[in-house]
Amino acid sequence: MPGLKDVKNKINGITKTAQITKTMYMVASAKLRSAQKKMEDFRPYTAKFTEVMRELSAGREADAGALPLMEVREIKTVELLVITSDRGLAGSFNSNIIRAAERLRKQYEAEGKKVSFVTVGKKATRYFRKTGMLRAHFTDIMAAFQMFNARDIAQAVTTAFLSGETDQVDIIYGKFYSMAIQKPEVEALLPIQPVVANTDNAADAIAGPTGAYSFEPDSNEIMTDLLPLFLNVQIYHAMLEVGASEQAARMTAMDNATKACKDMIRELTQLYNKARQAAVTNELLDIVGGAEALKG
Repeated sequence: MPGLKDVKNKINGITKTAQITKTMYMVASAKLRSAQKKMEDFRPYTAKFTEVMRELSAGREADAGALPLMEVREIKTVELLVITSDRGLAGSFNSNIIRAAERLRKQYEAEGKKVSFVTVGKKATRYFRKTGMLRAHFTDIMAAFQMFNARDIAQAVTTAFLSGETDQVDIIYGKFYSMAIQKPEVEALLPIQPVVANTDNAADAIAGPTGAYSFEPDSNEIMTDLLPLFLNVQIYHAMLEVGASEQAARMTAMDNATKACKDMIRELTQLYNKARQAAVTNELLDIVGGAEALKG
């Protein structure tokens, strides 16, 4: 049985760890409120932008020569844009995104396609740098990113696509569903496909446009300007989702860690009490044994 001092030191150490995890939980909770508000405020903008793109791209061929970002060609090389957080201590949140990217990589390689990576966040960068497939990376921005960061990332993947280095770009990120659920999401980024309405939803069909629309200037000119912006919006939206998901995952991880610390403290306290009782019993036996020896 361990000594009293050793058990007491362990209890003190775990108690301090529990205080740290509880503090991190509170910090993540405060950050989540801010991140979730930004994400929820941006979602209507993303939805409206998608609606406008649907009206502009209705009936348009995806490989229209006038719009190179919509050009569909034979897929020989695929680039995966992976977005994770810069910091850890968020449970399996980042590792789930990385595993989803790895599964997608193996799928494309099995189809005979070459794969490269562009990463956002330190966790993805550290992992995929080891593979030798990392083409570009963006780190130390997820704590306080802005739209210009999304624009820089979009320019990096767009330049490679327009130059022919890549034929397709997919984005993998952690989507926020609720406080308890954050799942990896995979979406096609390039070439930009014409946005189609959800015909399975009767409400959408009823609320949709019923007449013909004319555009000024020409729709091609509008699309030329809007397509890069649409790409920026998609990437920025994904970064907002990751920001909120990271804090929610960290809250869950820190709450579980605090509970585990409390369980360990309870077990060690029982062990400490047993050790102290055993020490007291031994001392009593020594005293009784000495008294009996003096009598003899």
